[in-house]
Amino acid sequence: MEQRDTIAKTPIVLTAFGTTTKAMDTYNYMDKIIRERFSNHKIEWAYSSRMVRDFSKKRKNIDLKSPQQVLSDLVAEGYPWSIVQSIHLICGNEFDRLVEEIQHVPIRTSAGLPLLHSPKDYDRVAAAIGGLLPELKEECVIMAGHGTDHPMWAAFIAFEHKLQELYGSDIRVGMIENKDSCERIVQAVKESGKKKVLLIPFMLVAGVHFKEDLVGNNEDSWKNRIESEGIEVRAIDKGLGFHLPIVEIFIDHIEDALDAIPTA
Repeated sequence: MEQRDTIAKTPIVLTAFGTTTKAMDTYNYMDKIIRERFSNHKIEWAYSSRMVRDFSKKRKNIDLKSPQQVLSDLVAEGYPWSIVQSIHLICGNEFDRLVEEIQHVPIRTSAGLPLLHSPKDYDRVAAAIGGLLPELKEECVIMAGHGTDHPMWAAFIAFEHKLQELYGSDIRVGMIENKDSCERIVQAVKESGKKKVLLIPFMLVAGVHFKEDLVGNNEDSWKNRIESEGIEVRAIDKGLGFHLPIVEIFIDHIEDALDAIPTA
């Protein structure tokens, strides 16, 4: 019974990359929902990006803690276990570094997986995105994410395939870090004959990459590159983390991580 009580009170460390923009509102939205669901648990936030932590300290005088710092505090408070829930899109570089970092803190941890991990996750995220989509009669939809040099870059291709299975060929998924990605998608839009595009950030927060790389005023932004082909662009300015069905997937991953803690 004592061990079960320990699990029921296991702290949950929500670990995100972080953001230097007001898109931190996304994390606040997620925080409220997760706290309501896990009301008996201590909830903490950690940020895996040193750049974000340094920016917040220097520019805003806000101390954002790393995962190692948060877990060390929990050790000092006497907790034997902690859930470390990744608030990342895929099991890429940031998640790999997180797994490595938490191994060097003297507290037992159970890691909650990123948004896209299992086939079920892909199905659920694709269904959730359906609520954002118009009827694809006049518009093509472009979902653009940051991308990665990690082998998990293939997740973007797999997710595009899943979306097209559900919603047809007029929806595409691209990667900002892949220089050819925008050109490939623009060519596909031109071949469709449609003159309108809905641009959706394939990101948990619509932060600096959304504001600069996707809809920025610079000539290399995706919006300007698409419009240069005579195609009208409108954009959704909120990340995926601002949608309840997405937060519910993370909640299920936290539940899975709790279930992985041995009861004896």
